[in-house]
Amino acid sequence: MSKYNNDKAFTDYVHKSLALPIIYKPLQWTEVQLRKDYAKYIDMMDGIDYVFRNGNAIMSVQERFRESKYKDYSDFTIRYRRDNNTLKERHESEYYKMKAHYFTYGIINSSKHKVENSTDFIKYAIINLKKVYEKLDSKAIFVSDNRKNTCEIVDGNRIECPVKYNTDGSSSFFPIDIAYLIQLWGKDMIVAQKGFY
Repeated sequence: MSKYNNDKAFTDYVHKSLALPIIYKPLQWTEVQLRKDYAKYIDMMDGIDYVFRNGNAIMSVQERFRESKYKDYSDFTIRYRRDNNTLKERHESEYYKMKAHYFTYGIINSSKHKVENSTDFIKYAIINLKKVYEKLDSKAIFVSDNRKNTCEIVDGNRIECPVKYNTDGSSSFFPIDIAYLIQLWGKDMIVAQKGFY
């Protein structure tokens, strides 16, 4: 099985077996069943993995799950640029195209290779991406090619996020520390969370 197929199988399993009952059900978010071709299109074009309904409200979500070896990290990452891609239209990555309303990030209590043994999340958060992008637009969160490894709170009320580069040179990304989002903006930024302090 290819790496993509392995990653997809892992994510699909975590979504169905853990995220739906543990994260979304308490919020009364019900998954909307989409046509497969449309689901693939909004994933590729808009960075939307799932759509949920709560009463009349519709929420679009991008999900990313990690295995337990990442439990000591408190940030999620957004793919930034692919400057080495031969196609210029592919230089701008997830950061420029993501239209999901929310980003669900979770770390499960097992390894990726034994995902069927997982029973819970060590930590998870549903992040309001609209609020994150508002903070990016206002420079309350800003991306800096500062050669650092982690985010920092600067000026007491802003988050500086370093640009990180994949070792193969294929793309760059930046982390955003979830604990800092909670510290500075609390419930305005985070819909629900466990384990991020």
